[in-house]
Amino acid sequence: MAAVERHGASVAARGQRRPAIVFMGFMGAGKTAAANAARAAGLEAIEADELLEGELGMPIAKFFGHRGEEEFRSLEDAEVGQLLEDADGGVIALGGGAVCSERVRRALARHVVVWLRVSVEEAWRRVRGSDRPLAQDRDRFQSLHAEREPIYEGLADAILPPGDEGMVARALPAIRGLLEMPPGTRMAWATSESGEYPAFVGEGILGASHWPLDGRRFCLADTTVSRLYADAARPLAGLVEVEPGERAKTLAEAERVLRELARLGMNREDHLVAIGGGVVGDLGGFCAATYQRGVRVVQVPTTLVAQVDSAYGGKTGVDLPEAKNYVGAYHLPSAVLADTRTLVTLPDEEMAAGFVEVVKTALIAGGALWERVRGLDRLEAAGLGEVIFACARTKLDVVAADERDSGRREVLNLGHTVGHAIEAASAYARYRHGEAVGLGLLAALRLSGASDLRDQVRGILASRGLPTSLASEVEVEAVLEAIERDKKRTAAGVGFVLLERPGEPRVGQSVDPDAVRAAVEELR
Repeated sequence: MAAVERHGASVAARGQRRPAIVFMGFMGAGKTAAANAARAAGLEAIEADELLEGELGMPIAKFFGHRGEEEFRSLEDAEVGQLLEDADGGVIALGGGAVCSERVRRALARHVVVWLRVSVEEAWRRVRGSDRPLAQDRDRFQSLHAEREPIYEGLADAILPPGDEGMVARALPAIRGLLEMPPGTRMAWATSESGEYPAFVGEGILGASHWPLDGRRFCLADTTVSRLYADAARPLAGLVEVEPGERAKTLAEAERVLRELARLGMNREDHLVAIGGGVVGDLGGFCAATYQRGVRVVQVPTTLVAQVDSAYGGKTGVDLPEAKNYVGAYHLPSAVLADTRTLVTLPDEEMAAGFVEVVKTALIAGGALWERVRGLDRLEAAGLGEVIFACARTKLDVVAADERDSGRREVLNLGHTVGHAIEAASAYARYRHGEAVGLGLLAALRLSGASDLRDQVRGILASRGLPTSLASEVEVEAVLEAIERDKKRTAAGVGFVLLERPGEPRVGQSVDPDAVRAAVEELR
């Protein structure tokens, strides 16, 4: 997104052309359906391919056959480039290959660009047998899809996953909300079995004119975060504060919060705004799930670990003395607002601990994300926006495939089985969550037989001042006992997430108890 000109209101006030909402995507992604959804919402929509056919005086397929792709691309470059440069609001749906033009890519900078994702298999199913000139050969079609995906990803301000034809209509209010968000804000539309919601990531979005929900707002925050950011969520109908730290994640504290919400008069038409780190997010989500059998919640994560992981996916809960997150519910947020500017106020130790979840997510994703994360020289909030968004998208994709932790979602537990056990064994007082998970990652990689990768991760942790060995006061036996109480334990025992290479996690792996003991003892 470009600079201030991305703000619709600011642009209008200065007499400049307003940004448009531009849909892009591969063949068969549903761009025409998206334009129709915009029209149904009362927006003026232009389909670039229809415009081109009017200029050409013939269908694009026929022009391709007579004049070839090169001449068509030259005309598309001129016509679509001009269309985007002259646009003043409204909606534009591009042809699949328009983004290959440098002029078009430059012109997209002042608009809100929406990528409609579609798998190559689904795209081929939708367009095969048509007269589209680039959909006649399966191998060429697949190659084009692979070439264009990184272009779409790099240009997108909003990303919609594959879904039904009604998804664009449901996501349109959030897409339009980007017009009121600060420059650089990006949105991923999250979807899973029980619902869908927008996840916004950007600098300064807390306090922007767009708020994703109607109804009264009641806020939950810890006392530190409340002083810093509660005002940015106003107007508030009520504020409930908790003490900072993991010790606030208890049934007793949940009861206190619920009773306070009742005293303040919150009802089912209202929503809860959970502002803070993972503790407040988990506690707030749990209270929202149970208050009057469920109210909406907006997650506003203010720590790195929450912005890359815990705010998304709807896992909520509180701890018992015996184990972490032993009481909880699945309750999807109605929106996530991850304002990266809030990270500036985090102590260095909290940023470093949160970075462990970035490393974990990158190990699960592999590829470009892992290369980017392991190559980060400095850990500064100002430069982490794109990494946070990529991590959020990774988690959302995993949750979309398995919301209730019955399969694929278990990959997100990489390092957490031992990490949670270390937290429980130390009464949640010795380590930050990320620090414990970092130790858990080292144990998991040892159990995976990935010695070289373990050494890389150990070096990353050490370079951030994170612990790479277990404190002497944490007993190995206590850790092993906590592992045996892991809430995901089945009759077959505790299933570990193992990973030999980045991007190739394996879930539900049985590990010999002696090997587990050796991995924990090695942390000494």
